[in-house]
Amino acid sequence: MKGSFTATMEHFDPETQEGWYQVPVPEELCAPLEHLANSFGFIAVTATVGNSSWPTSLLPRGDGTHFIALPAKVRKKEDLLLGDEIEVSFETRSRR
Repeated sequence: MKGSFTATMEHFDPETQEGWYQVPVPEELCAPLEHLANSFGFIAVTATVGNSSWPTSLLPRGDGTHFIALPAKVRKKEDLLLGDEIEVSFETRSRR
């Protein structure tokens, strides 16, 4: 299954401006994939931003929402800054 969305890159904890850089995934894209989640709630995907793709997961926040973490190598290669609105696509992958 595939999905795509546009979101603003933010810190995991916007109040303290600390933690991972991430983008929130719209709930309507995650809900149909819940049956693919592992016991921790992770949904395995390959994410793409610009020309960068990497294996990752839709990570649960604990409140029913999910996010995708943006690694430093992707942020650097794609010249992304905190607050940038970015286009993200993903495709589910099988768990091993």
